[in-house]
Amino acid sequence: MKTLHLLRHAKSSNDDPGLPDRERPLAARGERDAAAMGRRWSRRLGKLDLIVASPALRALSTARIVAEGLGDKGAEIVVDERLYAAATETLLAVVEALDDKLECVMLVGHNPEFTALAHRFDAGIAELRTCALASFEFGSDTWSGIVRIQPARTALDLPKS
Repeated sequence: MKTLHLLRHAKSSNDDPGLPDRERPLAARGERDAAAMGRRWSRRLGKLDLIVASPALRALSTARIVAEGLGDKGAEIVVDERLYAAATETLLAVVEALDDKLECVMLVGHNPEFTALAHRFDAGIAELRTCALASFEFGSDTWSGIVRIQPARTALDLPKS
């Protein structure tokens, strides 16, 4: 069984319009939501084997805050440039190239790409709002070819749930 979690970064700040997009920090609400969701997920999620984050400051900050909230269920965070401004096919390539020793992986990134990928796995997911987590369990021993199978289970969690 392989489990993929897609986490859209928490609410970002637009206070400094001169900042490059990749350097936009989290807003105070984003920091609160990420911390609350990490604590909530520490009770609901199994142990993560890896967290893969976009290099954008808001995504990497979200990953770090959530991992801290997960406590001992958290995982190493690696940055992957391909998660920033990526096409859905690129995100799928990232997933399918994961090491098969990894059972449970969280990707932390951006819209519209993450919504498109979530929708590809479950047509009922129309939008991933900030700090939303879409989870997919696949009855597979490998990540390769995941795109061709229907998830055995899907879940969507929002900060206001």
